[in-house]
Amino acid sequence: MANHNPNYSGLLMHAKNKSEEVEKRVDDALKKMIKNQLKINFNSVSEQCGVSKAFLYKNEKLRNRIEVLRQQQVGLSSPKQVKRHMSDASKDVIIVSLRNRITKLETENKELKEQLKINFGKVYESI
Repeated sequence: MANHNPNYSGLLMHAKNKSEEVEKRVDDALKKMIKNQLKINFNSVSEQCGVSKAFLYKNEKLRNRIEVLRQQQVGLSSPKQVKRHMSDASKDVIIVSLRNRITKLETENKELKEQLKINFGKVYESI
């Protein structure tokens, strides 16, 4: 005997709860991405929160939010681009400090080699 009037209310309620839970995860992921200044697009959001891109495209609320955030980021430069545009003066300062460090390490290396020679001489004399 088959049930000719099935009750789908539990199934529909579960699907609705699951959808709301995923929307909350996507919202949290978007906040986290904004805070960390990550690139926001459908692919990165889907990877960040573990949902399919199809879900993001089908859900109008999420789709519109992602598109708006993506448009807001068009004018902004990413941290990688900012790092790439370091001024020549800052690069020169880094180069000078690294050269100073190299000379300091070379002199320390020479001193240690001299101490090693002296210690080897003492060991050789004691034999």
